[in-house]
Amino acid sequence: MVVISKAFLFLPIIKSYRMKKLIVFAIALTAMACQQNKIGYVDSVKLMDEYQEKMDIEVKFKVKADAMTRKRDSISQAFQMELQAFQAKAEKMSQNSAQEEYGQLQQRGQFIGQQLQQEEQQLQQTSQSQMDTLVKKVKKEIKAYGKANGYTYILGGGDGGSVLYGEDANDLTDAILKILNDKYEN
Repeated sequence: MVVISKAFLFLPIIKSYRMKKLIVFAIALTAMACQQNKIGYVDSVKLMDEYQEKMDIEVKFKVKADAMTRKRDSISQAFQMELQAFQAKAEKMSQNSAQEEYGQLQQRGQFIGQQLQQEEQQLQQTSQSQMDTLVKKVKKEIKAYGKANGYTYILGGGDGGSVLYGEDANDLTDAILKILNDKYEN
């Protein structure tokens, strides 16, 4: 700033109005460039791990996945019992009849397996879609926080993040986490 005030002392010496405007513009530009950028960071892992909506989504999908596992186990167990009953019955059947019935059992088993696999994939896609929506929501909230509080940059930290070190005073994780959880509760 001392350099800027010294530059103003020379303005009366400069005769050209255009040159004075140019110098004032250059001084103003230099002053703006000297302003400090306000930088903060967010521990992305902590933010997501402690965000209540994310925890609720995980619980909801864990319950659904557990139900899917129980359904698969129950169907598999019933199918195994049917297969054992067929094996006992097949000994008394002709070879052609046994092969034909066994082929039908195999087809039904494959069909049931495909249905279960499709249900599991649908559950995974729905879960992934909700998590993607949640991540977009979190990024939007971080951006809004940065704009509202005059931050030039908010960096992502945590595992795989870009912040290797940051002063605790620049850690915005708890502030943004509080905003997210408060909005979710309401």
